[in-house]
Amino acid sequence: MRIDLHTHSRASDGTETPGDLVRAAGAAGLDVVAITDHDTATGWDEAAQAAAEVGIELVRGMEISTRHQGAGVHLLAYLPDHTHPGLDAALDKILDGRTSRVPAMLDKLREHGIAIDITDVRRVADGTAATGRPHVADALVELGAVADRGEAFRTLLNPGRPAYVDRYAASLVDVIRAVTDAGGVSVIAHPWGRHASGEPGEETLAGLVEVGLAGIEVDHQDHDADDRERLRAIGRNLGLVMTGSSDYHGLGKVDHDLGCNTTSPDHYERLLDLAAAAAARSGRPTPEVLRP
Repeated sequence: MRIDLHTHSRASDGTETPGDLVRAAGAAGLDVVAITDHDTATGWDEAAQAAAEVGIELVRGMEISTRHQGAGVHLLAYLPDHTHPGLDAALDKILDGRTSRVPAMLDKLREHGIAIDITDVRRVADGTAATGRPHVADALVELGAVADRGEAFRTLLNPGRPAYVDRYAASLVDVIRAVTDAGGVSVIAHPWGRHASGEPGEETLAGLVEVGLAGIEVDHQDHDADDRERLRAIGRNLGLVMTGSSDYHGLGKVDHDLGCNTTSPDHYERLLDLAAAAAARSGRPTPEVLRP
């Protein structure tokens, strides 16, 4: 089985509709795909319809923006009831933080000599639930200010660059607990992809396991071979589920093709077992895995 548990559609910062994303996953030869848009479940229904058409197994999830010990951490939440009051409130606050910083970024870009306004961003965002830096980057590409998203982030939008604006991110511990209460299961996405290799380390991850963390994404394009080996050792020591995924964004991210990294069937089954147990404890109407 070929299993890819981390992908993005236009519901957040990918470039394909949820349906087209699922159809692309089928065309790429995947047996299982998870839709994990940033901080939203708005793409789930369309993805489910396409999965039934294509005959591919679909896992509904999301990637939630959090902060822990002063650093940003992205948390993959699989199969939660997104209407659970605690989780729903957390997602609303995170999405508001994403959207509210866009005007400040545009002000900084104009101060930097780039003629851009909110209509340019709305045009490329096309109604996404999670407007943010990727859509500002896409607007800059469309305006000819940069060649691609990568250049926009490197030169203008990343921390320390002229148009960077910080935003709200929820407490990682609080979000893990909210996902658990909502009947879902949590996996840290690309844990060493955004920071110095080795952080969060085994001690930090062990503490997060105590509050409900189930796994870590080991096989990711942002991890080199040494990172993957060390993360796998930590995963074994802590009994974590270990996943592999593409972090696919369509044309929004190069070298992240569907299925470029995959999750082993045994770890996938462990993830589903943990999600089923969380759902049973929560008593919430959690989404089922959609099987062909």
